[in-house]
Amino acid sequence: MTNQALVIGASGIVGSAVSRQLVREGWAVAGLARRPSAEPGIAPISADLLDPPALAAALSSLSPTHVFLTTWSRQASEAENIRVNAQMIRNVLDAVRPSGSVRHVALVTGLKHYLGPFEAYGKGALPQTPFREEQGRLDVDNFYYAQEDEVFAAAARDGFNWSVHRPHTVTGVAVGNAMNMAATLAVYASICRFTGRPFRFPGSEVQWNSLTDMTDADQLARHLHWAASTPAAANQAFNIVNGDVFRWKWMWSRIADWFGIEAAPFDAPAPLEEQMADDAPIWAEMAQRFGLAEANIDTLISPWHTDADLGRPIEVVTDMSKSRKLGFLDYQASDDAFFQVFARLRERKLIP
Repeated sequence: MTNQALVIGASGIVGSAVSRQLVREGWAVAGLARRPSAEPGIAPISADLLDPPALAAALSSLSPTHVFLTTWSRQASEAENIRVNAQMIRNVLDAVRPSGSVRHVALVTGLKHYLGPFEAYGKGALPQTPFREEQGRLDVDNFYYAQEDEVFAAAARDGFNWSVHRPHTVTGVAVGNAMNMAATLAVYASICRFTGRPFRFPGSEVQWNSLTDMTDADQLARHLHWAASTPAAANQAFNIVNGDVFRWKWMWSRIADWFGIEAAPFDAPAPLEEQMADDAPIWAEMAQRFGLAEANIDTLISPWHTDADLGRPIEVVTDMSKSRKLGFLDYQASDDAFFQVFARLRERKLIP
């Protein structure tokens, strides 16, 4: 039986990566997004996840064997995050239910499972690092938990297997993404080179000095395919990172070198939301001078998210033993992952 994948959020960093991976593996792939892009081998579907009748109509002709949930919608409060994002998951799983074809549902969440939601990010009593999957939920409202509960309930009702994937910060290429550190840092570094401003680390001294890790979108895509294809991985939650660790004081110099600029020494946190608050006209000027494909800086950057990640007051390291023991052995060097994203952004004329 041919594997038929439905990727929700197919235009995002994760969704586009897993869609391409599944096509390479010979799967039939349908990619759903509000504004799906044209990709070879991927059938585009346009639908609003918060409009159940329209969503059901858009998916009525599909009989997916695997559903990959790779999107979320940022709201003004965690209560609204829970309401909206749980509803999106519920609507998708209700819409594919009539086909009776679904064998596996994969949900992508992240390390906020261990760190808490943005309203209480990295605060209070947190699990010890490295984070391990057996560490329980925090005693705090979290839309990741609500998303999981929707998947678990539908799996119990409809009889499919599931997997949950918890990446650290994801590096990849997608325009208009709500959480895109690599593109944000690429735009910031480009502006620093253009203006001569110092390339200052925006985060905390703890993040500057402590060990951390990251997740490349292609590494996550391989993990999603592996879990969907490995019986022993069914009904499991997994951490997924690149497999290396680094300190930002090392990575910051690596990124600076790629852009041909000097990394400023760390003295105090310098949040990007403040540093880049008035950069829209500068970027528009750069777009005109260098013939860039996107002159609106807000389409490319998410400084609030980069600040949240790099401003954490604790070390963040992730354990991958569970996946390794079950046979997932892929690895991606994190500095190379950044460089690959920068090169792709430059190829697409999104940075000079």
